[in-house]
Amino acid sequence: MADDQERFEVLYHQHFRAVLRYALARVEPERAKDVAAETFLIAWRRLGDVPGEPAAWLFAVARRVIAGQLRADARREALTARLAVVGGRDTGPPDPADQIAQRDSALAALARLGEVDREVLKLIAWDGLPASTAAQALGMSQLNFAVRLHRARRRLAAELAAADSSARCRSHSEAIPDSSLPRATSRKAR
Repeated sequence: MADDQERFEVLYHQHFRAVLRYALARVEPERAKDVAAETFLIAWRRLGDVPGEPAAWLFAVARRVIAGQLRADARREALTARLAVVGGRDTGPPDPADQIAQRDSALAALARLGEVDREVLKLIAWDGLPASTAAQALGMSQLNFAVRLHRARRRLAAELAAADSSARCRSHSEAIPDSSLPRATSRKAR
């Protein structure tokens, strides 16, 4: 084992900078450090496979590590795009105006709920309390709190759905151009 450790240390000291330069020429600096580290981790695990002249072998390992990272990135981006399409969302950055409108809509829906419903939801969502602590804070049993939380969530969802439905109706009616609406004609014009 001591011989393996010495062999690896020599390998690392002689070739780390070259492997890092190789990676830096192909990926951004932070990723290049990860590539070099993973390359030498593989070299340590497969020390018996490392040839006497290890430079080419190390570069080949680094190339495969980079390729694996790029494939993982491509899969991640494809998954994000698929989730955005399935969720009906645009993959671009969110529009701050939309975020403000959603927040305002959520706050208005919350305000339409009863005081107990609002307090139950706030303790969980805003204050981040566990259900047992929130139940104690309101002086009720955990079971009673769980029922109230379920009902409050259901009522909030209904309020949000109603607000969303009315917003869609308003935006649809605003999208109809005036020229497509029938015009009343006066009797004198006939």
